[in-house]
Amino acid sequence: MQFDLVIFDCDGVLVDSEPIANVLLRDALAEHGLDMTVERVIDTYVGRSMAAVVSISEEMLGSKLPDDFLDVLQEKTFAAFERELKAVDGIEDVLLELKRRDVQFCVASSGSFEKMDKTLGITGLKQYFGDRIYNSSQVKRGKPYPDLFLYAANQMSVEPARCLLIEDSIPGVQGGVAAGMEVMAYSTRNKCEDLKKAGGLVINDMRAILNHIS
Repeated sequence: MQFDLVIFDCDGVLVDSEPIANVLLRDALAEHGLDMTVERVIDTYVGRSMAAVVSISEEMLGSKLPDDFLDVLQEKTFAAFERELKAVDGIEDVLLELKRRDVQFCVASSGSFEKMDKTLGITGLKQYFGDRIYNSSQVKRGKPYPDLFLYAANQMSVEPARCLLIEDSIPGVQGGVAAGMEVMAYSTRNKCEDLKKAGGLVINDMRAILNHIS
C-alpha cells in the first residue's frame, strides 16, 4: 500500500528501552510494597503514560506512592539508559530508506519529551525526527484512545487513513485501530497473538515495514 505518513512509537519501536525500564519499574514498585513479575509489569503498564502507571499502581496498592516516585525512577532509568540503551535492530535502515523514498515519518509516544530527548539522543536517532515528535501530554486521553495518533496525523497534515502506525503494545495498537490507521505491531518476544487480536499486523523484523510500503 501507499502511505503518506509513518508514525512510530518510541519505546520498544525506535529504542530498545523496555527490557531496561520494566525491570527498574518492577524493582521500584516492589520497594513500595507492590510485588510483580516483570511479565506482569509488561502486561499492566507497557504503552501507558507514567501518570497512568502511578494511577494504576496506587489503585492496586490502595495507597499513594511517594511524591518523588517518578523523579527517583527516572534518575535510575536514565542512568541505566546511558550504560545500556541501543536502537532497535534495523530501525535506522528503515528511517534512512523512508527518507530516501521521501515518505514522511514522525514519533507519537506516551513517553515524556524529556525521556524521548534522552533515548533518541543516546541512540543517535534524534537527528531523523527534528521537531516531528509528539506525546500524550498534548492530548486529553492517552493510549488506548486514538487522540495521540490523530493529533500527530493532524500536525503532519495527513489523513488518518493514509497513515501507517508502528507500535509494540496492545494499548498502542488499539489506539491506532481506533484512529482508523493501519497498524504494524513489532514483537520479538511474546504477545504476538494478543497484538494480532488487537488489530495489528505482527512483524519481528523492522525491515518488513519497507516491504509493506510501495
